[in-house]
Amino acid sequence: MEDPTLKPDVRQMTPEELAARKRRNLWLGLALGGFVVLVMVTTIIRLTTGTGISGRM
Repeated sequence: MEDPTLKPDVRQMTPEELAARKRRNLWLGLALGGFVVLVMVTTIIRLTTGTGISGRM
């Protein structure tokens, strides 16, 4: 016999919960994309100006 405590609690999400999840995922994706763009722009600026390279070589 299976242990009932091992089964996950699976239930249908309400439309409000689905909308909240979608909105949360959208903002998370935008934040991640913004961070990637920020790192890319910072890297490009540092490579073109040579900032931080002369001290390491």
